[in-house]
Amino acid sequence: MGPLARTGMGVALACGVLVTAVSIGQSSDNSDKSDQSNNKEISKGPYVALGDSYTSGPKIPPQTATPAGCDRSGRNYPALVAKELGLKAADFRDVSCSGATISDLTTPQSTGNGTNPAQLSALNTDTRLVTLGIGGNDIGFSSMITKCVGTGTLFKLAERVTDITDKAPCEEKYTSGGTDKVAQKISATGDRLARTLTEIQRRAPEARVYVVGYPSILPAKGTRCGRGLPIAPGDVKFLREKQQELNTMLGERARAAGATYVDTFTPSAGHDACSPAATRWIEPLKPSSPAAMVHPNERGEQGMANAVLSTVKS
Repeated sequence: MGPLARTGMGVALACGVLVTAVSIGQSSDNSDKSDQSNNKEISKGPYVALGDSYTSGPKIPPQTATPAGCDRSGRNYPALVAKELGLKAADFRDVSCSGATISDLTTPQSTGNGTNPAQLSALNTDTRLVTLGIGGNDIGFSSMITKCVGTGTLFKLAERVTDITDKAPCEEKYTSGGTDKVAQKISATGDRLARTLTEIQRRAPEARVYVVGYPSILPAKGTRCGRGLPIAPGDVKFLREKQQELNTMLGERARAAGATYVDTFTPSAGHDACSPAATRWIEPLKPSSPAAMVHPNERGEQGMANAVLSTVKS
C-alpha cells in the first residue's frame, strides 16, 4: 500500500503476505552441522523480495526505491534478512512497492512517481530465496481503516461515557444485511494468492516458499486506542478479528501450496499501534518514529525480519 502521507486519513495497510523461497540443505546426523549446511545453502541466494508497503517500509530511512514511488527502505525486513544471511548485493533484489496488489506481481504498477515492473519478473530458475508481502490492498483494508477512524471520532469522549464500549458502527457497515463483505474479499484474495504461489513455484522451481502473515496492528485487550487511532471500541475488536482472519487465510493457502507459514502476529503482541512509543512496531496516525501512518517502523521491520530468519533457519 502507499503511505498515508499520500492518502490523507487513509491508512494503507499494506498488509501483505511474506513469501520466502529457500533452497534446502541436506540433513545431517549432527544438528549443528545441519544448521550450518542449511545456512550455507541459503546464503548462496539469489534472494528476491516481493510485496507491498509492509515489505517496502515507507518513510523508514534510507529510502532507496527505484522507482521512488515504491517507498522502499534500505532498512526494511528484506534488507535486514539479506544482511543477516551475508548475501552479496548482486544476490539480493528488492522489488516490493507501496500500494501493490496481487495483480501487480504479474503486471507493471504505476506509482505516481515511476512505474515498477511486474514483480515476478525478478524471479528465475536460479532464485533460492523469495519474500512476498501482499493481500491487504486486495481486501481494501486501507479503506476500512479510514472509514473506521472516521466513525470512531464520534466516540472521542468515550472515557466519559460508560454505555458505548460495545459499539461497532464500522462493523455494522461491513456486515449489513447479514453478509460479511470483508470475509468475502478475504476468500477471493485467497484464490488469487493460490494462483500466485503456483506461479512462483513455476518460475523458481528450486525454492522453498514461506508465507508470512502480518504483525498485530491493534491491541488484544482494552476497548479503545485513544487519540492515536480514534476507532470506536467495538471496531477495535472487529478490525483485529479481520486481520486474524486474513492471517489465517494466508497460512491455509501457504500449507495447501506446500509452503510454510511464518507468524509475525504472535511475536508482535504488545507492540501494536496503541502501545507505548518506545516499544511499538506499528506507528499510529501521528508517527513518533520515521514510518508511514499505521505501518511498521524500523523496530517492526526488525521484528518481522527476526520472524523470517527464525523460520528459515529452523
